[in-house]
Amino acid sequence: MATQTTDAGQAVAGAAKAGMPQLDFSTFSNQIFWLVITLVVIYFVLSRIALPRIGGALADRAGTITNDLAEAEDLKSRALEAEQAYEKALADARADAQNINVAMRAEIQGQLDEELAKADAEISARTEEAAAALAEIRSSAKANVKTVAKATAKEIVAAMGGKADAKTVTAAVTERMKG
Repeated sequence: MATQTTDAGQAVAGAAKAGMPQLDFSTFSNQIFWLVITLVVIYFVLSRIALPRIGGALADRAGTITNDLAEAEDLKSRALEAEQAYEKALADARADAQNINVAMRAEIQGQLDEELAKADAEISARTEEAAAALAEIRSSAKANVKTVAKATAKEIVAAMGGKADAKTVTAAVTERMKG
């Protein structure tokens, strides 16, 4: 066992004496050779495979962004056109509504004037009828008043003990009714 420990100790001591293998000048040429080969391989892998893929992805993204921006501008212009068309349609609809309102008011006013003319004519006709009826009632009332006045005057004269003839009573009642 002691021999094993000594062999391990000598191996550690030999490694410590040699130092780090990367810094060993005897292996520099080998290290530089493999470094150059590795860098060339990495350069070819990156330049032939990875970078074209990355460039393609970037170009695709740039194209997509450009297309999306162009489409957004197109949609924006369409939206502005649609808004202008909407505003124009709204203004036209308001103007049409105003025209319809004016036309309806004129039509209603015409109908109202026509109905008022009919009503005025009917009222005038009824007023004339009522005036004629009133004139008839007045004339019949005067005739009835004369008849009643004559009868009353005869009765009053008879009640007072006098005698009145019909001609005298009629003349007195007629004179009194005139003035």
